[in-house]
Amino acid sequence: MGTLEGRAALVTGAGRGIGAALARRLAREGARVLATDLDAEPLDRVVAEIAAAGGTAAGLAGDVTAEDFAARAIERIQSAFGGLDILVNNAGYVWNTTIQNTSDEQWEAMIDVHLTAPFRLLRVAAEYFRAQSRREAEQGEVRRRKVVNISSLSGLGGEPTQVAYSAAKAGVVGLTKSLAKAWGRYGVNVNCVAFGFIETRLTQTWEGEAATIDVKGHQLKVGFDRRVAESMPARIPLGRPGRAEEGAGAVYLLCLPEADYITGHVLICDGGVFQ
Repeated sequence: MGTLEGRAALVTGAGRGIGAALARRLAREGARVLATDLDAEPLDRVVAEIAAAGGTAAGLAGDVTAEDFAARAIERIQSAFGGLDILVNNAGYVWNTTIQNTSDEQWEAMIDVHLTAPFRLLRVAAEYFRAQSRREAEQGEVRRRKVVNISSLSGLGGEPTQVAYSAAKAGVVGLTKSLAKAWGRYGVNVNCVAFGFIETRLTQTWEGEAATIDVKGHQLKVGFDRRVAESMPARIPLGRPGRAEEGAGAVYLLCLPEADYITGHVLICDGGVFQ
């Protein structure tokens, strides 16, 4: 049996990068995973990979910022897997610039995807967690559940060209700590992982013309110029960027039974940069 056998896990932004690596890891450890993503094609590949490896997963394509997404996702995991034990708010992207060049649309997009979307999912999940806690207490059962929210070094220390993103990721820390204090009575551990330089499509290296991703019709610049990227390992005590699987490993640690007495914590996964 895997360490998470019998657990039902919801992971947003699971079509690529850290989210995809985490969905595969949780499934490998026995969890039944509902993976969600804005883009159906990469999401379907992840679900198929999990199934091919002998795991159990389902997919839900959709925009986490849509007003009905939270209700759909919580209903889907309950109908597909009979419950909700692990919730990871991972979905997000970057839309960078300085404050004088930040439009209202850009500000709202970063707040919506990184802070409002997790808030809505957690608000819907709250009723389930409370009801399950009461039911299990009446039956003399004890079951710990886990929430892991994703922040960033930008949310802890700021970045000059990530004004909106940094503000949203700082908000995630506050949300985490507030719910850790509110939900302990329901048997829910609420923690946060703050990532540094992890190799994903958002941190890809380019030369000449900047790399872009398409998000809702916007072509957004991502990653680093090769010269900048080559200078970054010197600033990382471990001497290299992290891999997506290593980022997923940090989240996985907080989903384990061994983390049952850890809540309200921000785990920094950055190779030693933020000290």
